[in-house]
Amino acid sequence: MSEPQDPLVVFTPSGKRGRVAPGTTVLAAARRLGVDLDSVCGGRGICSKCQVSPAYGEFAKHGVHVDDDALSAWNEVEARYDRIRGLAKGRRLGCQAQIQGDMVIDVPRESQVHKQVVRKEAAMRDITMNPATRLVFVEVQEPDMHEPTGDFERLARALKAQWDIEGVTADPTLLARLQPVLRKGNWQVTVALHKDHTGAPPRIVEVWPGLQEGPLYGLAIDLGSTTIAAHLTDLVTGAVAASAGAMNPQIRFGEDLMSRVSYAMMNPGGDKEMTAAVREAISGLIADLAQEAEIEADRIVEAVFVCNPVMHHLLLGFDPVELGQAPFALVTSNSMGLGAGDLELTGLTPRARIYVLPCIAGHVGADAAAVALSEQPGKSEDLVLVVDVGTNAEILLGDTSRVLACSSPTGPAFEGAQISSGQRAAPGAIERIEIDPVTKEPRFRIIGVEQWSDEDGFTEAAGPTAITGICGSGIIEAVAEMRMAGLLDPSGLIGSAEQCGTARCIPDGRTQSYVIWDGTEAGGPLIAVTQGDIRAIQLAKSALYAGARLLMDERSVDKVDRVVLAGAFGAHISPKHAMVLGMIPDVPLDKVTSAGNAAGTGARIALCNIDARAEIERTVREITKVETAIEPKFQEHFVAANAIPHKTDPFPELSRIVTLPDVSFNTYGSESGGRRRRRRG
Repeated sequence: MSEPQDPLVVFTPSGKRGRVAPGTTVLAAARRLGVDLDSVCGGRGICSKCQVSPAYGEFAKHGVHVDDDALSAWNEVEARYDRIRGLAKGRRLGCQAQIQGDMVIDVPRESQVHKQVVRKEAAMRDITMNPATRLVFVEVQEPDMHEPTGDFERLARALKAQWDIEGVTADPTLLARLQPVLRKGNWQVTVALHKDHTGAPPRIVEVWPGLQEGPLYGLAIDLGSTTIAAHLTDLVTGAVAASAGAMNPQIRFGEDLMSRVSYAMMNPGGDKEMTAAVREAISGLIADLAQEAEIEADRIVEAVFVCNPVMHHLLLGFDPVELGQAPFALVTSNSMGLGAGDLELTGLTPRARIYVLPCIAGHVGADAAAVALSEQPGKSEDLVLVVDVGTNAEILLGDTSRVLACSSPTGPAFEGAQISSGQRAAPGAIERIEIDPVTKEPRFRIIGVEQWSDEDGFTEAAGPTAITGICGSGIIEAVAEMRMAGLLDPSGLIGSAEQCGTARCIPDGRTQSYVIWDGTEAGGPLIAVTQGDIRAIQLAKSALYAGARLLMDERSVDKVDRVVLAGAFGAHISPKHAMVLGMIPDVPLDKVTSAGNAAGTGARIALCNIDARAEIERTVREITKVETAIEPKFQEHFVAANAIPHKTDPFPELSRIVTLPDVSFNTYGSESGGRRRRRRG
């Protein structure tokens, strides 16, 4: 009879896991596994920096079932802290909670030492301003005993007489504060009036005494599987007053979309858990933005959301289960207009209006619609491929004649997850790398430091941040550089030290790893690219390329005229590395451009211009959806794309600028390299 195993603990969003002895505190387990969990007080339960969010239930993605008693019960230290300072619902102190059974534990962003750098910045863009909400100053007739009319009716009458605005409506919460505001303003008030593109009656969302000339603000929110990016935008000028981002807390329920659907299937009420978690995170972001911009919550009167279909359903409180099985039916694909209270959002006026862009299809969501609004592939004279890379990639291919769309399940590897030394983009993460093809020596840059690792001043500039791991852009460049330096063969195998001529290739079980940085002597991490890391990147890039090829098949073409990289990767990965890896089809490098956060830009356009909302609602009805999940050729393209850059596609444009070494490591290695096993697909 086998001995019982120690509890398995999985930390999110890092994805790091390991077994620890029963009774180990969460903080101790985090330190042992190299998880970024803060602590100042030395585990005495005073500082609260080590707060964590445990998750319970069935986690098919992690192969873990978490029982209700997998963590020790609250102790007196936690109870005292909660009485004095308060713990958010579901939170525990990592220094006090002890692991008793298999656990999934989320480390919220405020508990992380190295805060994530959210790379979905707002791009500069000329936007024609025609917002749905604007300020209107009115003078209201005072009440008269001889004309028994309500204050709201007289306000409505004033709007009709002075602004030719009729049929206004207001929520009961607005009516409840109307009378004191009218009297404080001596019957002169400024109202925030919302009138959208649908022809619905105009709605008063906020009211202030007297003349208010200050700006109104709206939020453009890109709700991604991994990150949430929000841009606080001036509704008069279109300028971005502040931007903020956070990890999507739903990661603890599953790193990819289907894992979250699975969690909802296997855990009754799981969808409601995920909905509550993401709404709470969004409310926190809104509060951060208001504080950064130094504005009052009642000045934030609108929000526009873009998101993939699963995020769309979980944001709106819809069960996503049907999206996990054919025919991938949405509850609704139409755009939606609702109030902030409907989503239980805080940090903005409770009467703020919410607009959610339409979805294109069951696996192609409002984020793809936002990319289409931003990049306008249907107005392109040449054939353009737009790729929004993320945990779930959205791909558009089109010109003036026709636009096609699909999504491809790339998974979280491009975000640094499922990578042995991977981490989110934060200070200390390797983001750029070059490998000398002769010496096989690497040089790299880390987030937060301008110098490269081999330049004077790097060590001083890195300071206490040091080198902590490798983020998504770093691992992509690392794999491409390894291929160009001859450390990696076309099938994705890493060579041994003897085969590659460098001691940086070290045995790792029956495979090899390539060491980028060894900080173990100083108590730091060993950062290496393992065979498992290569495999994770191969799977991700193969799914991306196969999706693009599927759209090209539909258009009966073997090449495109240009490629637009959208999302964080578009701004942080060179076209050459993307093409060496085989992420995108072969085109001249000067025909590969970056669109930055195109989904976020599309959200800002829809926020600032109601005509754009009508336009995208028309456009999505004209886009042809290709479903990768049921297309037989997807698997064929996927398998061929496993090679780096590709098994059969020739990549002539790439060959003009890069000569990839003709190496093969699918043989028996030397004694130090160990015996190679045959690679399995």
